[in-house]
Amino acid sequence: MITKQLLTPRSIAVIGGSNDITKPGGKLLHNLLLKKPENLYVVNIKDDTVQGIKCHKSVADLPQIDLAIICIACDFCEAIVTELCEKKDTKAIVIVSAGFSEVGHEGKLLERRIVDICNSNQCCLIGPNCIGMLTPSYNGVFAGPVPKLTPNGCDFVTSSGATACFILEEAIMHGVPFASVYSVGNGAQVSVEDVLEYWDTTHCADSPTVKLIYIESVSNPAKLLKHSKSLIAKGCRIAGIKSGTSSAGSRAASSHTGALAGSDVFVDALFKKAGIIRCEGRFELVNIAAILLSKPLKGNNIAIVTHAGGPGVMLTDTLSNNGMNVPQIEGEYANKLLTELYHGSSVSNPIDFLATGTATHLNTILTYIDKHFDSIDGTAVIYGTAGILPPDDIYQTVLEHIKSDSKPIFHIIPSPYLTAKEMKNIFAKGHFAWTDEVAFGKTLAKVYNHYNKKKPEDKVIDTKIDKDAVRKIIDNAPDGYLPPTDIQKLLDSAGIPRAKETVISNITQLDDAIKNVGFPIVMKVVGPIHKSDVGGVKLNIIDNETAKTTFNEMINITDATGVLIQPMLTGTQLFIGAKKEHNEQSNKTGFGHIILCGMGGIFIEVLKDIQYGLVPLSFAEAKSMIQDLKSYKIIEGVRGQTGINQELFAEIIVRLSALLEIAPEITELDLNPLLATDNSVIAVDARIRIN
Repeated sequence: MITKQLLTPRSIAVIGGSNDITKPGGKLLHNLLLKKPENLYVVNIKDDTVQGIKCHKSVADLPQIDLAIICIACDFCEAIVTELCEKKDTKAIVIVSAGFSEVGHEGKLLERRIVDICNSNQCCLIGPNCIGMLTPSYNGVFAGPVPKLTPNGCDFVTSSGATACFILEEAIMHGVPFASVYSVGNGAQVSVEDVLEYWDTTHCADSPTVKLIYIESVSNPAKLLKHSKSLIAKGCRIAGIKSGTSSAGSRAASSHTGALAGSDVFVDALFKKAGIIRCEGRFELVNIAAILLSKPLKGNNIAIVTHAGGPGVMLTDTLSNNGMNVPQIEGEYANKLLTELYHGSSVSNPIDFLATGTATHLNTILTYIDKHFDSIDGTAVIYGTAGILPPDDIYQTVLEHIKSDSKPIFHIIPSPYLTAKEMKNIFAKGHFAWTDEVAFGKTLAKVYNHYNKKKPEDKVIDTKIDKDAVRKIIDNAPDGYLPPTDIQKLLDSAGIPRAKETVISNITQLDDAIKNVGFPIVMKVVGPIHKSDVGGVKLNIIDNETAKTTFNEMINITDATGVLIQPMLTGTQLFIGAKKEHNEQSNKTGFGHIILCGMGGIFIEVLKDIQYGLVPLSFAEAKSMIQDLKSYKIIEGVRGQTGINQELFAEIIVRLSALLEIAPEITELDLNPLLATDNSVIAVDARIRIN
């Protein structure tokens, strides 16, 4: 519930304003005064004036207030919020104070009571435990640098105030501008997802198109997914960091899927489905923000212009190793360009115009690239300084071409210490730059590949499922792993092909089971979770005597309840798994199910070569997961070997997705292995756990 009073207040009151700018109330008031807002009030029980503003001794003395920013101890906040909402008609409150849900149960109860007060009075609450807000109307933050906002900058929302400060500082050092900053802290009422919803529902032609997020707890995955996809459909681009997902992901689990699908995998899948570029840290976030603010690349052919050979070579390697091209430049215009540069220069790409090259030379190079080198889609200019000559004219030349040329130009300045003054000057003109050519190359490739990845053609899969049969099995089963007979019925109901199989518990049933299946056969113990670990799998049995001996051995394994008999099939081993996220953070709405796929055997056990996606999954999404596997070349067919039927592989993923929507009680599922050929994909072993 973001109100207009939060963004464009007619009056602002700082509760706990101070003359001491080392305190939150003092620093926040100082930052507010930078924009000289009208109708600014301060409440301070000790002083008569604070930073030149006459003080009120209590909230009761204030007139009606649109926005209140509270900088006092948490114990006093509930009473203050009550008076503001009920007596002063305040519709926006920012609580920067800490001591709420982040410190324990009592703080959580206090936070909940304050939210209830705000909700019942239609008041927007930001925080608590945040640094505040930066909007075009006011500087309502107490910490970190305060950048000058511009309508063409990034919208930024963060759940961590400290991280916001560090990201802002990194951005200022690179000239990356902002349009607004929301620090939501604990997100007691307004979360990161709520800010995304607001950006989406209020988006118009003049809205900033680059959105940045830092989020520590995804409280509403469905809302984040919905509004991120909607914003992107409207022309926005989103990059984000999600932290706090490392420990739970490595816990031991009773299935392959459980071990592989830690909580971070769910976040990754959510960001992927939403279209958000996921960043590993603030440095990458800022680098990507600068690329998103640049003119978009229409292709992946990059020219590198430099006065230093080493950085040009490193950028060439980085781009080439990440799916970009640094094509050789040759021909009539290349030869002509070379004659206009100093002797010893190179134009083959990288274009090296030497340490003695001038702004005139650079201007000529960039003009040739824009007007004559049609194979080039964008240019990276690497120019620092050795501290001998000031680079102002070079930087001004780059800036002019960035504004005028039809192709994007990316400016890397690898000497930020020696050029601090010059960088500040060009940043003041709306320019931004990167300081590391390798980091730039990686992020440029990441952004380009994110938006230009070829998507598989979609098609509708007829996933008619016997819903009544599925629900009957699930509703009547106890929690835990389902028996093989129930698993067979579920797979059959979903149209997932499986190996013909029979479960027996007595040796007298063996002959009929073998007749039903036919030699050669596979025998597997039923009961123990990890069959191979207890010697409960025997392959390629071709005679009755071996079958009888194997049955007697398996039925005597601890926890064995029977023996499963299947035909011995051949093919490439594949893996499909599913898991439902369930933890305290996502208990309310949850991520739902994630489906994982990959090749079986060493690829899943050792190399962890998997791809994943959030349910529901379309055929195109399933096909994309398969194509993104590192082992995809094997799936296609390599060195004369026949590939597998990818269409059927993707279709089974879609059918499993449909089954999980009907049976949300499934918490873990393994189809491992499936055996695939060029005309079939068949599940030969399955494990399903419900709760």
